[in-house]
Amino acid sequence: MLKDKIKALSSENAGEFVSIRRYIHAHPELSYKEFETSKFVQSKLTEWNIPFVTMAQTGVVGIIKGKKPDKRITALRGDMDALPILEENEVSYKSQTPGVMHACGHDVHTTCLLGAAKILNELRDEWEGTVKLIFQPGEEKNPGGASLMIKDGVLTNPAPQAIIALHVHPGLDIGKLSFRKGRVMASADEIYITIKGKGGHAAQPHLTADTVLIASQLIVSLQQIISRNNNPFSPSVLSICSIQGGNTTNVIPSEVKLMGTFRAMDETWRFKAHDLIRKQTKGLVEAMGAEADVHIDVGYPTVDNNPALTEEVWQLAAEYMGNGNVLETELRMGAEDFGYYTQQVPGCFFRLGVRNEAEGIVHNVHTPKFNIDERAIETGIGVMAWLGASL
Repeated sequence: MLKDKIKALSSENAGEFVSIRRYIHAHPELSYKEFETSKFVQSKLTEWNIPFVTMAQTGVVGIIKGKKPDKRITALRGDMDALPILEENEVSYKSQTPGVMHACGHDVHTTCLLGAAKILNELRDEWEGTVKLIFQPGEEKNPGGASLMIKDGVLTNPAPQAIIALHVHPGLDIGKLSFRKGRVMASADEIYITIKGKGGHAAQPHLTADTVLIASQLIVSLQQIISRNNNPFSPSVLSICSIQGGNTTNVIPSEVKLMGTFRAMDETWRFKAHDLIRKQTKGLVEAMGAEADVHIDVGYPTVDNNPALTEEVWQLAAEYMGNGNVLETELRMGAEDFGYYTQQVPGCFFRLGVRNEAEGIVHNVHTPKFNIDERAIETGIGVMAWLGASL
């Protein structure tokens, strides 16, 4: 059976792909700067005689044709970029680039897609259709590498009927997968506010527009946009995460900058909230004697798992893993540029368990101590290959 052959090859190749993951982990690159990672991916596809093209500067797109290649076209996606985080893990494959770390598991995603590619290519006479391999840059930073890949034609020539991606889940035990139908992740937009006013001596606030005080009032006021305007049954988050202004104890600064993020599960509410943020900011700041510049950098849309496709993938995963190892995943206010793909093509974004509490592998993504139980790599390459061959 094809499934048994995929499992056997996943086991046989596990050591090789653990080494590949460690190499990628030790050599992380930031969003849109994945030049060496891209070259590494290209070298592996070349080694396995898998044809590919490049796009969006560092993106790589491979094609594997099985029997009857026009019967169906399925895309498998893995992202390649790292984060500006200083790694604190003391492991042999610790990041060799100070201040840059694969703290979100994209090294795992790239490795799993490479592993699936090798297996699918070896077994290409035993499955039908075409698999498109999307190695994508820039998931961690606007405008999102997915949007750039789409502009460059990643969803054409040939056009996939479905797109699949996995993501590490540090809250899910090793050996488990999790899925959810419908909306699964939030949209994400970046907020930049500059408050400008007459600065001056701290002992004479009546002669100034106190930009620090105005900023503090604004931060509190913006929370009411969520609590008083959003449907409480529709999750939404507005967080101001940075305040920059002033550099001494006795001078009221003439400028204060705020930065934050806005998340929503409803696209209509999302853009209504943008208008409310602009109006409330300008109104409050002007009422207190200053001026405000507001820039909202529109980011990733919601991630929407196609219900019919997700049901099919879920069942295939259960067939591969066993029913007890395939669970329902939670809604998340985190965001993913995979949402751009799901706006264009039926998609399924699922989770790969990497947690091992007994070994202390429990830290969340985007933290300096994030790591995985590397047995997850065998699972990831096998499941991705199975889905690519079976959909």
